Amino acid sequence: MKLAELARELNAEVLHAGRAFEQAEVRSVVASDLMSDVLLVDRPTPLIVTALASDQVIRTADIVGAIGVLIVNGKNLPVNMRTLAAETGITLLRTSLPKFEACLRLGRALDY
Repeated sequence: MKLAELARELNAEVLHAGRAFEQAEVRSVVASDLMSDVLLVDRPTPLIVTALASDQVIRTADIVGAIGVLIVNGKNLPVNMRTLAAETGITLLRTSLPKFEACLRLGRALDY
């Protein structure tokens, strides 16, 4: 499923549409608030789902080659996080859903 379609499915606010936002295909999801755990997952171009509102999330997404980051719980994000997402070309999304509900919806949408 395309990243843009998933964003609509989750009622996610697009804070920054990264490279090829409309065409990017989501094939894997990593849900964690510990970026050290995200670094250990070996999946191609994952979507990172987290409640952590820090620029460290964007840096981690860049390292693992993530196609995007979904921030849950409707958290307010620091300006530098949005700026870094724009600089790295990583899609940054925000939803008011809790992480569990967001993961359930992602799983259903991706037929996991």
